[in-house]
Amino acid sequence: MASSPQKNLQFISPPKEAGDFLQNQVKMPMLGYGVYQTKPAEREKAVSTALELGYRLIDTAASYGNEEDVGAAIKESGIPREDLFVTTKLWVQDHGYDNTLKAFDVSMKKLGLDYLDLYLIHKPYRDYYGAWRAMERLYKEGRIRAIGVTSFWNERLADLFNCNEVKPAVNQIETNVWNQKWAEEAFMKEQGIQHEAWAPFAEGANHVFSHPLLQQIAQKYGKTTGQVMLRWLLQRGIVVIPKSVHKERMQENIDVFDFTLSDEDMQAIRTLDTKQSPIYDEMDPQRALAIGKMKIHD
Repeated sequence: MASSPQKNLQFISPPKEAGDFLQNQVKMPMLGYGVYQTKPAEREKAVSTALELGYRLIDTAASYGNEEDVGAAIKESGIPREDLFVTTKLWVQDHGYDNTLKAFDVSMKKLGLDYLDLYLIHKPYRDYYGAWRAMERLYKEGRIRAIGVTSFWNERLADLFNCNEVKPAVNQIETNVWNQKWAEEAFMKEQGIQHEAWAPFAEGANHVFSHPLLQQIAQKYGKTTGQVMLRWLLQRGIVVIPKSVHKERMQENIDVFDFTLSDEDMQAIRTLDTKQSPIYDEMDPQRALAIGKMKIHD
C-alpha cells in the first residue's frame, strides 16, 4: 500500500485552474475525463490520449467494464501516482457491507492501484447503507482518499450522512443546461459536499450543441458551445468530467480556463433550465426497479 495517500494535500492538476479542497482537505481537479460508453477497442487509447493532453482526473466505474483499460493506460503513462486523481464507482449488485469490501478489491486489482482517490456509490438503491459503512472502513484504513455518492437527491443524501460517521465528500449528479440542479447545488454547498456533473453536455439531447443562445455566447468569446457549457458549470464551482474519444474534442474540452463568462451570460444560460432530465427520469420507479436488478457479473 502506498504510504499515507490522504496526507497528500499539495495535489495540483496540470489544467490551468485547480479545484478546491474537498471537506477532508484532499485536492480534486475541477475538470476530468469520463470514460462512460467508450467502446472496447478505443478505451485504453482514449485514456492515454487524455493523460497526454493534461487530464489528471479519470472517472470510471465497475459497471462501465473498463477499469482494466483505465489501469493499463495509467501504468503505461508513467505519470507519478500522486499526480493523478482516480475515481471508480460501486455498482448496486455489490451493495452491502461484505459485498462492498470484495467489490472494492476487485476494482483495485483491475485498476492496478494501491489506493483510490475517490470511491462512489453509483446509485441509491438496495443496501447502500451497508455499502457506505464498508466504504467508511476503507477510508479510515487509508485505502481511499475520499468517499462519495452518485445520483443521490437531497433527501437521500441528507439521510445518509445523518445516519453515518463520514459525510460524502462528493455527489455526482446529472447537471447540464437543460437540468441545472440549483436546489441540489445549494444544499451541497451548505453541507460542504462537492457537486460533480455527469452528462455535462446532456448527451447531446435537444440539439444542445446548436442551440442559438449557446452559439451566440460561444461566438462572443471565440469558443465552442461545448466549451461554454463546461465553463458555465465550472464557474458555478461544479466539477465536470466530459467524455470524448476524439483528440481534438478532448483538447477543446480542457481549453476552458482562459475565458470567463459574464454574469449576464451566466444568467442567460440559466433561462434554459427545464428542471427535467433529457436523458431519463431518476424518480421513475420502473427505472429504479431495472437498475436494482442489473447485474454486471455472475
